[in-house]
Amino acid sequence: MKNFLLYAALSIGLIVSSARAGLPYANNFEKADAGKLPDEFMVLGGEFVVKADGTNQFLELPGAPLDSFAAQFGSADKENISVGARVFGTARGRRTPSFGVGLGGVSGFKLQVSPGKKALEILKDQELQKSVNFDWKSGSWTQLRLQIRKLKDGAWIVEGKAWLSGEAEPKEWTISFDEREEPVSGKASVLGSPFAGTPIWFDDLTVEKLADK
Repeated sequence: MKNFLLYAALSIGLIVSSARAGLPYANNFEKADAGKLPDEFMVLGGEFVVKADGTNQFLELPGAPLDSFAAQFGSADKENISVGARVFGTARGRRTPSFGVGLGGVSGFKLQVSPGKKALEILKDQELQKSVNFDWKSGSWTQLRLQIRKLKDGAWIVEGKAWLSGEAEPKEWTISFDEREEPVSGKASVLGSPFAGTPIWFDDLTVEKLADK
């Protein structure tokens, strides 16, 4: 958890100093240089790097050290925005990774798969806001989608989905949380905790503005 203290200290300066990226944002890493990190990523901890498995390229977080890490990308937004990603992880014995996507920078909202708790969670900063049952499959790609919508002045809803990649996307949101405090502005992110000692892979990253209702 020591890295998240560093994240909080650096987040404001990183957001202010970075150039606003265009939307929509999409990255499948097929044109990225293996062994490097694309320039638009801001890594606040962890040795994220582009790797390849056969013809597929992705962003890899190594299996060590055993801590919590994140990488930010896209534009700095606070509402009516969504982030998506495919994530691959494997268990080792009883040890499992946790991973997710985030919006609003370090202190914003995260959608996190926590296999050790058999849960899909919404966190605000590091505080758990909502949890539902979720059965994760080791050695598979999991599709994640998180969005923040403004309902009216003083009311927002945070919604998340998780499903096995290759299956149909669920029509309904898997988990949601009603927010009464104005969300913070910040970049989208991918996050991972390789507690199994095995790498975590991230692919098909997207950031999109939501259509006006």
